[in-house]
Amino acid sequence: MFKKGQKVQQEFGNQVMEVIGFEPELIENVITQWEDDEGTIVTGKFMESQLSLTGEQ
Repeated sequence: MFKKGQKVQQEFGNQVMEVIGFEPELIENVITQWEDDEGTIVTGKFMESQLSLTGEQ
């Protein structure tokens, strides 16, 4: 289980995201946020199994 504030990324991706919340009742229950190349803040939801911790803690 991840914790708020941890840095994660998708198994086959290179985008580093921050965990900002959870929705335990949903399958895609980890809510993440990151900044894209244009500086836009993006929010996404992922299954816990799709994500792994990065070395940037």
